[in-house]
Amino acid sequence: MADDILQDLPGSTEQDGDARQPKPSTSSITRRGALGLGAAVALLALAGCGKGSDGSQDSTAEDAGDSSTSDTSATDEEAQIEEALQNLTTEQKVCQLFCVRPESLVDVTMTAAGDKTRSALEKHPVGGICFFAQNLEDPDQTTEMLTNVKQFSTDICGLPMLCAVDEEGGTVARVASNSAFGVEDVGDMRDIGDAGDTDKAKDAAVTVGTYLKKLGFTMDFAPDADVCNNPESDTMARRSFGTTSDVVAPMVKAQVEGYLSTGIGCCAKHFPGIGGATGDSESEPIVSEKTADEMAEEELVPFQSAIEAGVPMIMVGHLSCPNITGDSTPASLSKDIVTDMLRDRLGFDGVIITDSIGMGAIGANYTTEQATLAAIDAGVDMVLMPADFDAAYAAVLDAVSSGDITEDRLNDSVRRIIRMKRQLNG
Repeated sequence: MADDILQDLPGSTEQDGDARQPKPSTSSITRRGALGLGAAVALLALAGCGKGSDGSQDSTAEDAGDSSTSDTSATDEEAQIEEALQNLTTEQKVCQLFCVRPESLVDVTMTAAGDKTRSALEKHPVGGICFFAQNLEDPDQTTEMLTNVKQFSTDICGLPMLCAVDEEGGTVARVASNSAFGVEDVGDMRDIGDAGDTDKAKDAAVTVGTYLKKLGFTMDFAPDADVCNNPESDTMARRSFGTTSDVVAPMVKAQVEGYLSTGIGCCAKHFPGIGGATGDSESEPIVSEKTADEMAEEELVPFQSAIEAGVPMIMVGHLSCPNITGDSTPASLSKDIVTDMLRDRLGFDGVIITDSIGMGAIGANYTTEQATLAAIDAGVDMVLMPADFDAAYAAVLDAVSSGDITEDRLNDSVRRIIRMKRQLNG
């Protein structure tokens, strides 16, 4: 897998030319895509053989019929996505690019969603809200709040709200840490990784996904796909599955499969891998001196596994990678990382979201407006929790109005967001 990732990565010793003008490569075809291509070739090779020697219809013709039905369903789905997109105003499209804290919409700690929340969403129908422990009191309160938020969003813009939470287990558990919910804390992922049993990783994801889905959440910002391979860094020590990609990658794949089996979305984080960086991006800039080749051997492997398992969202961290990008730009704001590496080279076609741009790693060098516009220019689809949502929204709307962000660019991201929401709420 590492060899596939290595080919033509920005900053790789195998790459020549401008990193922003990537040449076509086989690495942009994921294993899943290759299997699909192989199946299509096989089907074409058997065309004209719809009947056996005795004149009876054989299974190839039946498979072709199934394929035709599948193609029709896919076409219908895309048509509905386009219809939903066209029904949005420009302002509503811009709002869909943001996943915010509840308190970015209302001026009090949100524990209920009523008239004030509806009014806020009528003004700014954001794409998602990330809830924290202070918003979650007990099952009845949480379920009612999330149900109302999702209904308000559907009524206002025709799209359900992405109701998200950080619920990895162990040290990051907004729900399980509250005894009022009466659910099991599955513990730190490091303990599961050390046990070496992917079934335990999947079971943990099923447990978390099941209780989150029941409460009304549609997205869990998990699993953590970081490889904690620097003994001098302990920031991700308990949250990461382990110190090598051989340990982390199969655990991440199992968790993605587990979450999706419960009907809840999941998000592999923090691309391209912050486990080996010293410091904490929550409060300060963090740096990796690794080259693209070195990251392809370790850090990128769990993300490729997540993609192969069908992960609908990937979160990009604020790690600076100067030996890949040529400067200190955080990964979340870098086209080399977001577009060239994640979108083009790893072949990820789902929703890309930043880590919170309210973190110190961003605030140390960028204003909210600068970070938001840079992230979108880099190729992300959603911006997570800007410190000043109103300023971030206004900056993007102004950029769309001036043409600095084209309507096509805006539509590309909103289309991915709509597709994901329909999959998670289907």
